Amino acid sequence: MRRFWMILTVFFFAFLTSACAPTIYPMGPEIQQPAIGGDAFIMADGAKLPLKMWPSNGPPKAIVLGLHGFNDYANAYLEPATTWAESGILTYAYDQRGFGGAPHRGKWAGVDTMVGDAVEISRLLKIKYPNIPLVLVGESMGGAIALNAMQDDGLMADRIILSAPAVWGRQVMPWYQRWPLWLAAHTVPSLTLRPRLKITPSDNVQMLRALGRDPLIIKSTRIESAWGLTNLMEAAYEAVPNIKRDSLILYGKREDLIPENAWNGVISRLPEDEPKAWRLALYDNGYHMLMRDLQADVVLADIVSYILDKDADLPSGHEVIEE
Repeated sequence: MRRFWMILTVFFFAFLTSACAPTIYPMGPEIQQPAIGGDAFIMADGAKLPLKMWPSNGPPKAIVLGLHGFNDYANAYLEPATTWAESGILTYAYDQRGFGGAPHRGKWAGVDTMVGDAVEISRLLKIKYPNIPLVLVGESMGGAIALNAMQDDGLMADRIILSAPAVWGRQVMPWYQRWPLWLAAHTVPSLTLRPRLKITPSDNVQMLRALGRDPLIIKSTRIESAWGLTNLMEAAYEAVPNIKRDSLILYGKREDLIPENAWNGVISRLPEDEPKAWRLALYDNGYHMLMRDLQADVVLADIVSYILDKDADLPSGHEVIEE
């Protein structure tokens, strides 16, 4: 305890002497029309967001736009997209600003910019494929982006899938997590940390080890990026009661990254309007990385079913049905 207060005192005096603030790196001035390039989505400020595209087997029945999680990049959709292709689903995914090969790697672009990119890219894809359903799929941080994007009238997605959306906002954080984060973000915002959390994000150990070897996965996080992620998750948590679009929400009961009070908070805050726009599935053996767990085939089959027919029963039988 004495050590804790000593550290806190050091941070306090550092704050008094530095008065730093977390920085965001948003999109710049508009200089061109957004476009789909051969290997990137090119945004209005000229930023090139590397894209990956997995074609469908045969003419596409639906288009998926995938949003990856924190410190990840577009390749997160490699295995899901390969599976979806067999059912005639074409998948696009891109490196969001600050991640993978996108500009300002390791730095936070801000909620407005990241949501704005997703909305704009949905528009570009709808122009390219005007008569094919467009489905926005967000994993973890990508789910939080999708939760915020669905509040934007410009989003062109026909339906939305949220896989373990990150909603660990300040509303559900205890003070001993909120205060140190605020203090660090306003004293040493550019400090990078490599957290060693005792969690199990997935039971797919081989996949996790491959991520650890992947040079495009960010291993050390700037404190100001963690602060920005918290801002995003806070906004996503607040957006839950406003879900009006057709949406499928997925969580695993073995979720070990988003605290139970946070993801249960999402479930308790889902709108009660009739008819409901949302559907919910909970997987007994699912972890945070549902689409890449060892039981991913069960989750991916449910996603395929929802993409192709939003009213069909989920084949897994894991949908939560309210009486």
